[in-house]
Amino acid sequence: MQIPDLTWPNGASALGAELAAVARKADEAGFDSIALMDHFFQISMVGPPENDMLEAYTALGFLAAHTERAKLFTLVTGVHYREPGLLAKAITTLDVLSGGRAILGIGAGWNEEESRGLGFPFPSTAERFERLEETLRYVRQMWSDDDGPFEGEHYRAERLLNVPQALSKPHPPIMIGGGGEKKTLRFVAKYGDMCNLFNGPDLERKLDVLKQHCENEGRDYADITKTVYHTLDIGPKGEKAGELNDALGKLAELGVDVAIGSIPGLPDLDLVEKIGSDVIPVAEKL
Repeated sequence: MQIPDLTWPNGASALGAELAAVARKADEAGFDSIALMDHFFQISMVGPPENDMLEAYTALGFLAAHTERAKLFTLVTGVHYREPGLLAKAITTLDVLSGGRAILGIGAGWNEEESRGLGFPFPSTAERFERLEETLRYVRQMWSDDDGPFEGEHYRAERLLNVPQALSKPHPPIMIGGGGEKKTLRFVAKYGDMCNLFNGPDLERKLDVLKQHCENEGRDYADITKTVYHTLDIGPKGEKAGELNDALGKLAELGVDVAIGSIPGLPDLDLVEKIGSDVIPVAEKL
């Protein structure tokens, strides 16, 4: 379950309690994971920039305290939002305090409006991809036994000390978001544990491209968890659960492992519970 829209009817004063209740219900209903966006302004595909948006890692720490089993991550962090040492420390902290339930979701980033608005640097596309690859190398070293220096074009550090280390072994799973066929999917094959793609007409080709990159990198394609964004729309009363199950079946036939999506109608807990009863048990058999 991804929660992209936090402009809920009862406003900011009720948001903490309602978000905690939604996360608890999702955890109890059997959702594999709970994701938030890593944005500072609302994105145009969801609503106007003035809509409510929480800082992702503070919010994920809050959700960790209100859940017991669901994994926690962003879909996905823009590489230019945080220095890699801070990002790795944040994910490590989330992993330790949640009992080993953190995932690093990361990508090259794209939302120039919020970066310019808040004064974050917004490098060129080429530089953001360079920074993405360096960050992937950096965090993997920080989650290893090597606490030596790091030397890159954009990031340099004297000692990648990380104490306590993450509980997840060999490290928190790394999800690389995006469907770029030349760079992003190559990074998945080389550095990632998970990919995230959109459910569109080119999905099958994207998976084939990833498979080829895995062959080029000497990586077992089966080791990559294939996730696809697909809205979890069961209708206001659950009347469309069968349609969602059919769509998930088609994704499974393509080799997709996990569907990630928003639930229209949150914070209605009945919708979360109905997915837990009418969709998740069907999906687990696919």
